Amino acid sequence: MPIKIPNQLPAKEILVKENIFVMDENRALKQDIRAIRIAVLNLMPTKIATEIQLLRLLGNTALQVEPVLVRMDSHESKNTPKEHLMTFYKTFDEIRNDKFDGLIITGAPVEHLPFEEVDYWEELEEVFSWAYTNVFAHFYICWAAQAAMYHQFRIPKYQLPVKKFGTFPHRVIKQNVKLLRGFDDIFYAPHSRHTEIRREDITNEPNLEILVESSDAGIYIVSTTDGRQLFVTGHTEYDSMTLKKEYDRDIAAKLPIQIPVNYYPDNDPAQTPIVLWRSHANLLFANWINYYVYQETPYDLDQISQNTNPVPLSYDGRYL
Repeated sequence: MPIKIPNQLPAKEILVKENIFVMDENRALKQDIRAIRIAVLNLMPTKIATEIQLLRLLGNTALQVEPVLVRMDSHESKNTPKEHLMTFYKTFDEIRNDKFDGLIITGAPVEHLPFEEVDYWEELEEVFSWAYTNVFAHFYICWAAQAAMYHQFRIPKYQLPVKKFGTFPHRVIKQNVKLLRGFDDIFYAPHSRHTEIRREDITNEPNLEILVESSDAGIYIVSTTDGRQLFVTGHTEYDSMTLKKEYDRDIAAKLPIQIPVNYYPDNDPAQTPIVLWRSHANLLFANWINYYVYQETPYDLDQISQNTNPVPLSYDGRYL
């Protein structure tokens, strides 16, 4: 089955060339089926590139998926044309009364700031709270994973002495989890971040469990015990050249940056990068959509609030 996207979205042409089954709005209207609705809150500055990366993975399943692109109204994007945002994105205010099968929130280049100093933090906290009763399954990526755990459980983030940058090996530490079906014992995933969360903070929170970690990159996938919320600290959505673009950008700006680990053949930036994570990325998203969204979400989305137990938090993050 296809991914349903707006007729004129730039990503459509690229995805079609990659043989991703894309259905435009006109054709979708003729099908008697309820597509899986996934809200995608895109916090990345390179929004169009991130759209393509995520839509590529969402379109690689046997289910019809309808992504709804969302942006922060309290933040002005400087790297994406305003016309693109106005045409293809909705603000949070425009969707706050809607229900969704799933929610994906991307990373954001604001790690150097305390959460409360991010200019859209107050609005983002509204999104997190709204999602408890309006969205069934939540998928948080990189900084958004750290932000969501901080908002709900007061899990802190810590500054790294050196940027965690490259493609790192990971191992499954919790067996018989549907999300991880088909995973190899050791698999690779990209990371690009200046901060981390720590094992001891997660293990001290009874409502969280660690699913995957790396001896090199630390905690990778964390889940709430009911499986409704996933926190992924890496970037499985990255395409083959994303780390290269980040590396070249920082070199051009004369910023301190190391060559990304396990990325260039012979550690030589003059060579074409090697992709070690594509199969894992497709499997991760396919398992999430199938086992955590499609098979669990009520057919009538209005029933989501009846199946959700919001977690009220005091200021220090403990349950009231």
